[in-house]
Amino acid sequence: MAAGGGGGQPPGTPLMVRRLAVEVVDARDLAPKDGLGTSSAYAVVDFDGQRKRTRTVPRDLNPQWHERLEFVVPDPANMHAEALDVSIYHDRRFSPSSSGGGGSGKNHFLGRVRIYGSQFSRCGEEGIVYFPLEKRSLLSWIRGEVGLKTYYYDEPAGPAPPEDKPPEPADNAPPPEIPPEQPKDLPEMPAPTEAAVEVQQPQAQPPVIIVGEAPMHPTMMPPVHGPHGPMMPPVHGPHGPMTPPPPESHPEPEPAPEPDAGEPYPPEVRKTRMASSTERVFVARHPSGGLGPDYYASSPRVISGRFVSTGEAVESVQSSSYDLVEPMRYLFVRVVQVRGIRACEGPYVKVQAGPHSLRSRPGHDVSGTGNPEWNQVFAISHAKPEPTLEISVWDGGAPSPADAFLGGVCFDLSDVPVRDQPDGPLAPQWYRLEGGEPGIVTGDIMVAVWIGTQADEAFPEAWNTDVPYAAYTRSKVYQSPKLWYLRASVIEAQDLRVPAPPQGLPFDVRVKIQLGIQSARTRRSVASSSGSAFAWSEDLMFVASEPLDDSLIVFVEDRSMIKEPALLGHTTIPVSSVEQRLDERQIVASRWFNLEGRTSDIGMGSGKVGGPHSPTGFYSGRLHLRLCLEGGYHVLDEAAHVCSDYRPTAKQLWKPPVGVLELGIIGACGLLPMKTKGGAKGSTDAYCAAKYGKKWVRTRTVTDSLNPRWNEQYTWQVYDPCTVLTVAVFDNWRMFAGAGDERQDYRIGKVRVRVSTLESNRVYTASYPLLVLLRSGLKKMGEVQLAVRFSSPGQLPDTWATYTSPLLPRMHYLRPIGVAQQEALRGAAVRTVAAWLARSEPPLGPEVVRYMLDADAHTWSVRRAKANWFRIMGVLAWAVGLARWLDGVQRWRNPSTTVLVHVLYLVLVWYPELVVPTASLYVFIIGVWYYRFRPRAPAGMDARLSQADTVDGDELEEEFDPVPPPDVLRVRYERLRTLAGRVQRVMGDVAAQGERLQSLVSWRDPRASRIFVGVCFAVAVALYAMPPKMVAVASGFYYLRHPMFRDPMPPPAVNFFRRLPSLSDRML
Repeated sequence: MAAGGGGGQPPGTPLMVRRLAVEVVDARDLAPKDGLGTSSAYAVVDFDGQRKRTRTVPRDLNPQWHERLEFVVPDPANMHAEALDVSIYHDRRFSPSSSGGGGSGKNHFLGRVRIYGSQFSRCGEEGIVYFPLEKRSLLSWIRGEVGLKTYYYDEPAGPAPPEDKPPEPADNAPPPEIPPEQPKDLPEMPAPTEAAVEVQQPQAQPPVIIVGEAPMHPTMMPPVHGPHGPMMPPVHGPHGPMTPPPPESHPEPEPAPEPDAGEPYPPEVRKTRMASSTERVFVARHPSGGLGPDYYASSPRVISGRFVSTGEAVESVQSSSYDLVEPMRYLFVRVVQVRGIRACEGPYVKVQAGPHSLRSRPGHDVSGTGNPEWNQVFAISHAKPEPTLEISVWDGGAPSPADAFLGGVCFDLSDVPVRDQPDGPLAPQWYRLEGGEPGIVTGDIMVAVWIGTQADEAFPEAWNTDVPYAAYTRSKVYQSPKLWYLRASVIEAQDLRVPAPPQGLPFDVRVKIQLGIQSARTRRSVASSSGSAFAWSEDLMFVASEPLDDSLIVFVEDRSMIKEPALLGHTTIPVSSVEQRLDERQIVASRWFNLEGRTSDIGMGSGKVGGPHSPTGFYSGRLHLRLCLEGGYHVLDEAAHVCSDYRPTAKQLWKPPVGVLELGIIGACGLLPMKTKGGAKGSTDAYCAAKYGKKWVRTRTVTDSLNPRWNEQYTWQVYDPCTVLTVAVFDNWRMFAGAGDERQDYRIGKVRVRVSTLESNRVYTASYPLLVLLRSGLKKMGEVQLAVRFSSPGQLPDTWATYTSPLLPRMHYLRPIGVAQQEALRGAAVRTVAAWLARSEPPLGPEVVRYMLDADAHTWSVRRAKANWFRIMGVLAWAVGLARWLDGVQRWRNPSTTVLVHVLYLVLVWYPELVVPTASLYVFIIGVWYYRFRPRAPAGMDARLSQADTVDGDELEEEFDPVPPPDVLRVRYERLRTLAGRVQRVMGDVAAQGERLQSLVSWRDPRASRIFVGVCFAVAVALYAMPPKMVAVASGFYYLRHPMFRDPMPPPAVNFFRRLPSLSDRML
């Protein structure tokens, strides 16, 4: 066994020590503590028991230290969990009252800041961050902020001691690099079903790709002649006889049969099952049958039976990291290498257990010792245990099948160990290869065999019997790129050679900036009298992603001409050279950039500058720009109402996480077939994708199953509970794509779960309907079964602080971005993320990214407009209900209620100080009453709320066909004009009411104004003379008078208001 250096360092390399540098820059607006309106402040920095302090700056409320303090990080792996405390104190020795007394007494506390290790930046990426000072107790008077730079770096601790160890044998050579796996050839190309074609609209019918069958590999062994003819010789392994496969059989990997839901778990599985100490929440299943009203029910169906039944009490057990899903038993086989076999070309290993048979890739002699190596793991479904396991080695380049067998070993699976988490990996061992004629088969094979679950760390990269196509079917975790907002402030330009514009037209010089696929242009400039200097003072925003290897291309155009714009000059600025800033207080210096003349590789029109014979690259003026990468913004790549992360780009501004979100993707049921195989059989190759924050996850693809079982669990850090988790199911088509082909995965449906609707430390297990809106209407594609848990240690004060803090980072409020510009930047961010994830292996397709990020949510849809209108009506329903209740009280429909309202009104009028407490108590009672009807599980997608179950066919055609034929376009235009006319009429009525209110004192109608002014004077005199309580009682009783004293006609005040003039009669 190879020995490693201290601290996990490779042998022979010096030990590295991590140091944390804290630069205390300055503080602002501190509280005065010396009695004269000033303070003498110093800072104390504490990290992991190491305490250091700065010097004292006397009598200054804005002290500047610029001191660097260094600390040793004892455990770099857990640095993110450490906390750095910075406290500011007032030094009493510099107070006037302490002169002559030696400054005895306790120094006054001015504030403190706690920074967690997740906010530390690497050396070279640091910046000044101003943290608001926090109180130490509730009664502390604290104000101000402190500016800090915190970063870490690694340095060698000294030369490593020499190691007197013998050289390691060849058997312990490092594992070879595993080449990327290629998808296996398919026996037949499936065709999409009608539902799949409709889901993928407007994409046309996918072309059929002819895939040839792979040639059969010989698996024959040398025959042994017995008394009744040739027979296969027995192979004796360490646990019993092993029979090689017959020469005519060519078993291929087959999907494992799904375990019976009602079958009890074997003892091995019970030993590896995980439990939870949290409470599981279940509700009764809603009955639904056929296509009735519950077919598209938005409330999820909670799963019962397999985890905890609805009637069982939840017992407290130990928590673990993989307890939200069902454990699935797998037989793991790790094949490392063989030794002592005869020289051969392309040896491979065959693993067989019952009906499952897997074949490895060809081995490679990496160490140069003649021993082929694989370092490959196989995962065989072990739902129904098999008695034996056979591992055999074969010669891939044998001239005849009789010479292919090189030996094998057989295992009795009743003696295979069961690996329990969190045990380390099982060490491989050497086993003797046996079988064949005596003296021919020799050698040893190094393997490790154990039984585990999908929680094993070897499972994601293992060759699985459930997943025969290894290239595009593995479970993977992806990370979104780090996105920045790049602000380009265009100030002015000088020394431009602009020809005089045509007679009567002004100068129209504009600046156009391109960053990748993004382009923005300034407005028309303000020209000087000479026509060579122009000013804009305009900001342009772009989205840049790390690594910052793109370049800004800046063009200065003359658009004064009637024809195409002329290029006056251009310059190229690398994004990596742009300064980064964290907030608005950091001043970024502006720079002058020289503009070059015409060039042939920019692609800007004719580029005429200074005449047809101008040289390439000559000086054409200069441009004044201020460029910065804004780290204080959060780059929105999701819609604001379904955003999963609000953290700013700069890591130094991140707050500590408030909890952990765990998602268990159990499986799906009742999926519609998305493709046909063999011309008749319908099938679906489904996988599930989830996105929260910057982390994307993708489960493995379960092939040819309408009820796939994934049972995979993932975890995210939660920095704000008011965020949304998105889970979607897709049908895998990329695994059928050949070399150079591009096929898109078909969407099946998605579900969103808002984290704030989950109670802390509870498991919600439910089945959510997968709904997709198609041209033919709403269609249910199946159901997905999820288990969600939000674990948060925060108490009520932490929750109060989280919910009262701003949702977006500071820069969004100090320098807000317009709605239209924000939507354009979001589109650029979506394209950037899609391009980044498409370069992964296996790629996460752009269609998956756009569907999960709701890239088309801003497009016009009559259905969405109707849904939003009904949402507004639902919000105003409480006000309408209150008005109806008051009308019933006013009309004495229930005399007892009206009498009680009279009494309550008298009490509130006579004791007005009880109005606010009574209203608060009433709201409290309402909240407690509605607690009984709280949701028992997070809600899924709501078809009724989206107006998808009652949508008209014409509206669907308009939503899915943005560019229709001319006759259809005319019909849609007329319908849109009708809707717009109604909106226009409502807007005119609202404007008329406001104009009538203004006309009361504008004297447009002198008679009405004379009456209104006189009534106001009389009311003022009466209210001055009468007690206000008596006026309030009289007004209330007059409003609540009995119907027998009422006139059915409108009241005089309403009649007077309706007669007032508006400006409607003056419109054309």
